[in-house]
Amino acid sequence: MQIAALYDIHANLPALDAVLEEVSGLKVDRMVIGGDVLPGPMPREALARLAELECPVEFILGNGEVAVLDSLAGKVPRVPEQYQPALSWVTGQISAEQSRFISCWPKTLRITIAGLGDVFFCHATPRNENEIFTETTPEDTLLAIFAAARANLVICGHTHMPFERMIGETRVANAGSVGMPFGEPGADWLLLSPSAVEFRHTGYDLKEAAKRVRRTSYPQSEEFAAKSILQPPAKQEMLKLFARAQINS
Repeated sequence: MQIAALYDIHANLPALDAVLEEVSGLKVDRMVIGGDVLPGPMPREALARLAELECPVEFILGNGEVAVLDSLAGKVPRVPEQYQPALSWVTGQISAEQSRFISCWPKTLRITIAGLGDVFFCHATPRNENEIFTETTPEDTLLAIFAAARANLVICGHTHMPFERMIGETRVANAGSVGMPFGEPGADWLLLSPSAVEFRHTGYDLKEAAKRVRRTSYPQSEEFAAKSILQPPAKQEMLKLFARAQINS
């Protein structure tokens, strides 16, 4: 069995299309979309693209989808104030059918893969979709959280940087981000097979993608084009930033 794990697409349709084209040539058995398809500049189009896939696909919620669903329900979403306009725009872009589709996604998923064992998919950590940890987070703060998953391998995302590490006896791999990578421009994702957890990086036409994003009415289109597509923040810069917000107990 081969599974493609795509996380943190953030409605970057050009990046998603590039990854899906690459995946189509690999004869994968299933795909897992690991949350945060939204928000981003092409939300309706990204959801439609994923809904039309012929390969079996399973979805889990990310903090982005939870915020969108909260906004649609009239609740105050857990996002910083500067992101509220973009979130409001996204909620107005997706259809009622798409919002119902998202509301059916679970927060976690478990699949047994021969050779890898019991694989647990979550967005951020096994206990919720918001917690931040990275490759440098002290192990002792994470041991109980990941042991509770009772899995051989945990696949996560949320922090947009690919890495792999052991946390106690649990192997943990972060898929990185398809649509908003930190580090090298392009799209990051994972290919799981009985023999490997393979980190994949897919290039695409960044200048054309930036033009397409700028043509949208997304409130943060210029920032997204410049900082999520053309020149993402450096990995070390983001590790320092996340260190101030990561799990500490």
